[in-house]
Amino acid sequence: MTETHLTPETHARLVAELEDLTTRGRVEIARQIEAARALGDLSENGDYHAAKDSQGKMEARVRQLQAMLEYAVIVDQSAPSDGAVAAGSIIGIRYEGDDDVERFLVGSIEERRDDVAVISPGSPLGQALLGRRAGASVEYDAPNGRLRVEIVTVD
Repeated sequence: MTETHLTPETHARLVAELEDLTTRGRVEIARQIEAARALGDLSENGDYHAAKDSQGKMEARVRQLQAMLEYAVIVDQSAPSDGAVAAGSIIGIRYEGDDDVERFLVGSIEERRDDVAVISPGSPLGQALLGRRAGASVEYDAPNGRLRVEIVTVD
């Protein structure tokens, strides 16, 4: 498993979500399953199958959160930035041949915000951007070939 860079706020939110799912969430699903069992024949019981499906999805999220939090690295965004792209940076990039500047957050998908998309620091683009400063051009291998981007801003 790889490190997941999280802000203190996101880390606290994920810890709270995990706690909620492993306590209240599991109790609620158990109640739903028990209520559905009381309805009779399980082979044709839609409520039972829906509750078991919900249980499976919840347990998958629990495992995802546990793995993510186990390898979490808390990013201190209050420290002064040296202008280089790092986990937690919001960057503006322009693809070669394009005039539009696109804004991205370099970090975990769990850090997503409404106004910016997310680039994982472990992705080919993320790896190419880390440590670079505004004005730099980087190349990375994308599924459809090699691409070049210019870093316009680093916040």
